[in-house]
Amino acid sequence: MTPTPINSPGNTFELGGTVTVPRLGFGAMQLPGRWNGPAVDHATAVAVARRAVELGARHIDTAAFYFCGTSRANDILRNALHPHPVDVTIATKVGPLRTATGEMYGEAGPEQLRPAVEQNLRELGVDVLDLVYLRVGRLGAAASDPIGDRFHVLAELRDEGLIRQLGVSNVTREQLAEARSIAPVAAVQNRFGVLDQADAALVDECADAGIAFMPFFALGGGHTSLAGENLQKVGERHGATAFQAAIAWGLARSPSIVQIPGTSSLPHLEENMAAARLVLDEADMELLGRR
Repeated sequence: MTPTPINSPGNTFELGGTVTVPRLGFGAMQLPGRWNGPAVDHATAVAVARRAVELGARHIDTAAFYFCGTSRANDILRNALHPHPVDVTIATKVGPLRTATGEMYGEAGPEQLRPAVEQNLRELGVDVLDLVYLRVGRLGAAASDPIGDRFHVLAELRDEGLIRQLGVSNVTREQLAEARSIAPVAAVQNRFGVLDQADAALVDECADAGIAFMPFFALGGGHTSLAGENLQKVGERHGATAFQAAIAWGLARSPSIVQIPGTSSLPHLEENMAAARLVLDEADMELLGRR
């Protein structure tokens, strides 16, 4: 691979214009285990979280509704990192409601958002959350309902000092505009990747506005196969895997993209984080496509 440090110029982003983070972070969704199990061994999950930071991840994405059985992502991160390093930004999401046995059953209304934020504070063992997203539409496709009443609650909690920066997740361009009319939006987290570029216009809008775009399922998330001749070909050109090529594609696609691939496997983590050193050229991007 072309050796490029993870925090080199061009590989960082000014989150909210105030916090510099490398453009390759870590997603904690899989740390407890897959949603339908089995749970990951706690010591292994803690080791993965710690290793992610050792490898240069300075942005970690989590949520209180990331759990498998009694194993919870926030608890793992607290055990692994507390007291959290001052240069590590931890983002969380509120909105989707999930029963103790794992079923998604609804979305939090305005009155349920403060308790959800307070739950994240307790679980992570912090006094203030670095970044909180309002997640829209549970885990399905984005809905077009107004989000202002819910985003107002998060803006108030930001004003109270419980949240530093705000984000929105799984939103339409109209919902992003509505949120920005209420308070500054530091980040958008929508589905986007080399094989799923439906939100290309929103990615560009975020870049123009200085808003981070943090794709979920950039590696398919188990829902889209990354098997493809062109991804394999680009990876082989650079002595890399198709997964690393997919991560690098996002970093090359837009300066606003901060990749947050997740895993509960140490070898997969090492592979993902090494993708920061992979630099794609125009021929690679033309082959993979860029909307």
